[in-house]
Amino acid sequence: MVTNITRSKELFERAQQSIPGGVNSPVRAFRGVGGTPIFIKKAKGAYLYDEDGKEYIDYINSWGPMILGHAYEPVVRAIQEKVESSTSFGAPTELEIEMAELIKSMVPNVDLIRMVSSGTEACMSAVRLARGYTGRNKIIKFEGCYHGHADAFLVKAGSGVATFNIQTVPGITAGVSADTLTAPYNNLEAVEKIVAENKGQIAAIIIEPVAGNMGCILPQPGFHEGLRKLCDAHGIVYIFDEVMTGFRLAAGGAQEKLGIDADLVTYGKVIGGGMPVGAFGGKKEIMQHIAPLGGVYQAGTLSGNPIAMIAGYTMLKTLKDNPSIYTELEEKTNYLHKGLDEVLKNSNTPYVINQMGSMISVHFSEKPVMDFASAASANNNLFNQYFHAMLDAGIYLPPSAYETWFISMAISKADMDKAIEVTADFIKNK
Repeated sequence: MVTNITRSKELFERAQQSIPGGVNSPVRAFRGVGGTPIFIKKAKGAYLYDEDGKEYIDYINSWGPMILGHAYEPVVRAIQEKVESSTSFGAPTELEIEMAELIKSMVPNVDLIRMVSSGTEACMSAVRLARGYTGRNKIIKFEGCYHGHADAFLVKAGSGVATFNIQTVPGITAGVSADTLTAPYNNLEAVEKIVAENKGQIAAIIIEPVAGNMGCILPQPGFHEGLRKLCDAHGIVYIFDEVMTGFRLAAGGAQEKLGIDADLVTYGKVIGGGMPVGAFGGKKEIMQHIAPLGGVYQAGTLSGNPIAMIAGYTMLKTLKDNPSIYTELEEKTNYLHKGLDEVLKNSNTPYVINQMGSMISVHFSEKPVMDFASAASANNNLFNQYFHAMLDAGIYLPPSAYETWFISMAISKADMDKAIEVTADFIKNK
């Protein structure tokens, strides 16, 4: 484990005196992998720098949104210019319209979109809208999928909930739990059974179209097509949680990449270039039920915040104007995948590498990782050792076996070669 993190250790000890667990988001505490969390001072391009001055190659990228790398100059300049006009108005701006129009021009099947302040708020609002639209109360989510920390989503969630092995969360009422039905990811038959047993009661099915909160888990062929058909047959709202996949897998997100139209789609920090922001949007028929057009209430003083909007607009416009970015991102990730595969296949260590586009994860597993159960049954103790070997070498992976890695445009072949070489050394010496 890392031993030269004296400043981070001091800060963590100090933080625990005033912040629960010393962190403002649980996975950051390194409980899943052990050791002392790294306190970051700054970042640029593909690199993070901690409070002790050590450099790390970043494979998290703020959990996805730093597609173009940290401190991307056009985004930084746009923020600097906009902030001179104030940080918040609590009133409409033209920039919000331009942002909505840009998103509509990039994403299939979005007629109207509402800005909010986080991915959690976006998913929570989308489910409320689905309930108001259908007049039904129950929703279906998938084991291991994480849609933020709203009450309904913490039933058998992935991500930090899985890392901490908290599958029954205190504070969630029995009523909320009863209205949240869960199924294994990639198991269409299980969903069909739930719908049949709760006929006319399901308001929405919400899903990460490519899961990222139990590692990178790909949908099996026919899975989304089957869910789409099921929703159409039973009047259920199909919600794609694209907080991770939106604008990362393609300009149009997972809907474009997979060729599936959702009824509603949610976004998070990616549409703010890493700023605190979110959005939910979709078909006009459904979205017109949100206030002030309809009776489903949702509001927020910081919704459409000008600083978040200009950061997101600048980044998304770059992505739209340069479609080759997605080809290059996938080529980079393919290179990493191939290199890791070459190293691991020559060892006696069972492994699975899952990848779609610029999302990738390594699981030390003897069987395919297709859902939460298979992700949980992998040798996650070995992953924890791997994490620290990489960290010692200056490579910053997600501090949990239940998280996908994200590749940015800023990462170089040399950076990826280093990750491959360190992996080879780890496997050789474990």
